[in-house]
Amino acid sequence: MFDDLVISSAHPTKTHKPWAVAVSAIIQACIVGVMILIPLLVTEALPKQMMATWIAAPAPPPPPPPPAPAVKIVKPVARLIQAGKLTAPTVIPKKVNIIKEEEMPPDVGAVGVVGGVPGGMPGGSAGGVLGGIIGGTGGGPPPPPKAAPSRIRVGGQVQQASLVHQVLPQYPQIAKTAHISGTVILHAIIDKDGSVVELQFVSGPPLLMRAAMDAVRQWRYRPTLLNGEPVQVDTTISVVFSLGG
Repeated sequence: MFDDLVISSAHPTKTHKPWAVAVSAIIQACIVGVMILIPLLVTEALPKQMMATWIAAPAPPPPPPPPAPAVKIVKPVARLIQAGKLTAPTVIPKKVNIIKEEEMPPDVGAVGVVGGVPGGMPGGSAGGVLGGIIGGTGGGPPPPPKAAPSRIRVGGQVQQASLVHQVLPQYPQIAKTAHISGTVILHAIIDKDGSVVELQFVSGPPLLMRAAMDAVRQWRYRPTLLNGEPVQVDTTISVVFSLGG
């Protein structure tokens, strides 16, 4: 029995033939090939996750951030001439430039007769040009006249002379009993027709204030004229109260 073994027998029996080995190799190659082609031909048999991994392309990397905008530094330019005036520089410049003024174009009005006055009218005389320059300010309109004030300030003594109707104040009985006397000073605005339109108490005995204001409101003055026009007058009025002995 042991002699039939291929390895242990001294004279082994050859059971494999060359054509059998070739056929066996071909069959095994076909089986391996079929096993490789079946997953490729039948895609439903493959897992969906594996198929998505094979088919889907990887996401592209995010774009790089944009570069920061360049900051442009603007250096201020020092100007020596501002508003038509030459200003002194604050720092010493490294380079001094020469300011060259351009020549003005010739004036059309300067064209005239030979020997005439520069700037004169063609065919005109020098006396007329000089007279126009000296007599006026370049032919411009005259300044408008100043508006006359509608109210002036006049002293109390001066305005007293314009009084045409005066009502004497009634001495209050309570002031007589208390032996109160003195001068009541009032601030008054006299209208253009001479009537008293505004009246304010300034100083004096309070018991005499009402009697003085009631009397002054009835006073009449001669209208005050300024350049022939009546104006209001801002003045002070003094009313004297005295106990007669």
